[in-house]
Amino acid sequence: MPDEPRQFSRLAEEIIGDFRQIPGEQPQRMKRRATRPLAELVEALLVKHQIGRDSPEQSIRSHWSEIVGPANAHYSHAAMIDVRGKLTVLASHSVVRNELFLHRKLIVEKIRKLPGCDHVRALLLRAG
Repeated sequence: MPDEPRQFSRLAEEIIGDFRQIPGEQPQRMKRRATRPLAELVEALLVKHQIGRDSPEQSIRSHWSEIVGPANAHYSHAAMIDVRGKLTVLASHSVVRNELFLHRKLIVEKIRKLPGCDHVRALLLRAG
């Protein structure tokens, strides 16, 4: 005899349960999935949310005054990088926003030289 009991399909368990008039233990729409180790799940979450690691945005923020200059850095802030590689920059002054717009290719080149920021393709300038 095998050590483990045989696993029936969901349909077979439902038929047996209906025959014995026993309600099902699992919701009808629930899917069974294989159990994954907890360490694997935690590591995936740490990587996804950049916990304990320097994010590209943090690297850009720490070097922002070197990238755009101290005067422009005072009135602007690197906010986030979207999935297409566009860095959103919030500029509180219209002159600074125009200055960043004119030098956006040079700024992107400087950003791409930073570690972990080689996927940045363009700047998206917003008032803020």
